[in-house]
Amino acid sequence: MASVNKVIIVGNLGRDPEIRYMPSGDAIANIAVATSYRTKDRNTGEQKELTEWHRISFFGRLAEVVGQYLKKGSSVYVEGRLQTRKYTDKDGVEKYATDIIAENMQMLGGRQGMGGDAGMDDGGGYSGGGGGGYDAPPQRQAPAPRPQMAAPAPAPRPAPRPAPNFSDMDDDIPF
Repeated sequence: MASVNKVIIVGNLGRDPEIRYMPSGDAIANIAVATSYRTKDRNTGEQKELTEWHRISFFGRLAEVVGQYLKKGSSVYVEGRLQTRKYTDKDGVEKYATDIIAENMQMLGGRQGMGGDAGMDDGGGYSGGGGGGYDAPPQRQAPAPRPQMAAPAPAPRPAPRPAPNFSDMDDDIPF
């Protein structure tokens, strides 16, 4: 039997991303995203806005992008899957938590606070690799050393054109 585990969230970050690195050097980013909806109170008829908080985890290059470009208040579109994990709290009580493991992310709302000219169009989209999770982080080889990139040389400027000489133009122009 086929099954689907897909989540789409559009909301705003409630705090700055938390970035950590695994021993392999891969990044992990965690964010909390708020979504809200309006409902009518059955007793009073008053409109209420209810907010739901979602924990979202990013891995690898996608986590690095999140850490670099997102901040508290950023609007974001995230696609991913649900993953429930079991853990023991400090009092020895077993608990469960359901998180979203992000696979794709789209920044929304323009370039405010994105750290200057990032060389991207507004609302850049990013896709992550196979994800992974708390219990089973992605299995990858150690990252290759990153080459040091020199700043690109400025493009040569074209030679200035001479000013047009209107006396060389034909007088046959019909207008």
